[in-house]
Amino acid sequence: MEILVTYDVATDDAAGRRRLRRVAKACEAYGQRVQKSVFECVLGDTDLEILIARLRSEIDEQTDSIRIYHIREPITKNLQTFGARPRFDQRDPLVF
Repeated sequence: MEILVTYDVATDDAAGRRRLRRVAKACEAYGQRVQKSVFECVLGDTDLEILIARLRSEIDEQTDSIRIYHIREPITKNLQTFGARPRFDQRDPLVF
């Protein structure tokens, strides 16, 4: 499934900046950054649950927020982009 992860982490202090880095690292492990606090991910059910658990363990639920949007497929019919494009399409096979 394709999802969009967005987050807002309070960075008023060193702990907040550390949480922000950890949330970004968790998202980088599962998807592609498309804006500073927005990631597109292509995940199975298990990986989605793992990502959610990891993100929830990193944030302070009193000051931070995470939103996960499920993208209706096929994304090519539901997405318009303008400007700089992502580095790669996550749905394409990776060839090394």
